[in-house]
Amino acid sequence: QVQLVESGGGWVQAGGPLRLSCAASGRTFSTYAMGWFRQAPGRERDLVAAISRSGRSTYYADSVKGRFTISRDNAKKTVYLQMNSLKPEDTAVYYCALRTDTYYSGSPDGYDDWGQGTQVTVSS
Repeated sequence: QVQLVESGGGWVQAGGPLRLSCAASGRTFSTYAMGWFRQAPGRERDLVAAISRSGRSTYYADSVKGRFTISRDNAKKTVYLQMNSLKPEDTAVYYCALRTDTYYSGSPDGYDDWGQGTQVTVSS
């Protein structure tokens, strides 16, 4: 089983940036797709961005297109989520997840391992 540890969350004013990192251990990281999800209180866990194992294919939710960028460094076994122009509605707990497949899935059920989550709070 893989261990995923997120970092980089915190408090930021609207319009500011944050960069989340997710470090993996315990598996061959480069062979698996990765995703970033978020969950606000009382809401479902939704996919924000995802990346294929090679990094050549990415997905973004409509709400974050043009503001967020997902990337990965397979040598460091780390996936990143660069978040720019943050909005109060981006406030949530952000989770990284690993999928034991080449390509990502849009559903949380399609992922096999999860990090513990990191809180992102955007104030207006």
